[in-house]
Amino acid sequence: MNTLKTVLMAFVVFASFTVASAQEQYQLLSSSTSFSHKKISYITLNDGKEITGYIKDLDRKKGLIEEIKLKTEAGKVMKIDPADIKSMYLPQSGWDKVRNAMDFVSDAQQWDDKEVKSDIIQKGYAYFEKSDVMIKKKKKTLLLMLLNPHFGSKIKIYHDPFASETMGAGIGGVTVIGGATKSYYIKKGKATANRVKMKDYTEQFKALFGDCEGLVNMNKQQGHEPKWGELQLHTYTYTTECN
Repeated sequence: MNTLKTVLMAFVVFASFTVASAQEQYQLLSSSTSFSHKKISYITLNDGKEITGYIKDLDRKKGLIEEIKLKTEAGKVMKIDPADIKSMYLPQSGWDKVRNAMDFVSDAQQWDDKEVKSDIIQKGYAYFEKSDVMIKKKKKTLLLMLLNPHFGSKIKIYHDPFASETMGAGIGGVTVIGGATKSYYIKKGKATANRVKMKDYTEQFKALFGDCEGLVNMNKQQGHEPKWGELQLHTYTYTTECN
């Protein structure tokens, strides 16, 4: 009897680990709101020039980065306009770093987007890149944080700086379990990124994934409409299994 219990317990532990490992592959990074002034940031400009240094100040307006003040390793303080930046890695600070460490564990060798430096992100950095986005029927070029660098070669999911969240659970006034984000900016291939909201996901599903018959059929077999909470699973499946 003891042997049987041991075998059953081992099976349960293995099954739980397998499910958790599978989920990690398509889990999104948490968005970051604060960055360290003590660790080096890596910035690549539009002309390919690379700048490294320490953040002295980061100005925002309505959630968007407006200016970065950086102190280079040589001690020079410079102001950088986001319009001049192609991509950047910023070191997360405080709770953001802890939250991402808990939320995101993945084998870097399995990442499909080789343009992203996985070794830097896994040290607690947030990755931002420039993208065209549609905002109220106007096309703008913004620096946005990429939330799925590990499976974003076909469809990129960006943090929406204007997004609200559903209510999360908290202890002593501090939110420890975040609510569901209600919108993301999503970019398919080289197209302009569009804002996709939770309430519109069912009708947006076809535009995003309708050219993958296997994914559409899988969703039909489940017997329900596409759910917002399955966005990352749908994106991961599209990236790894659809041509």
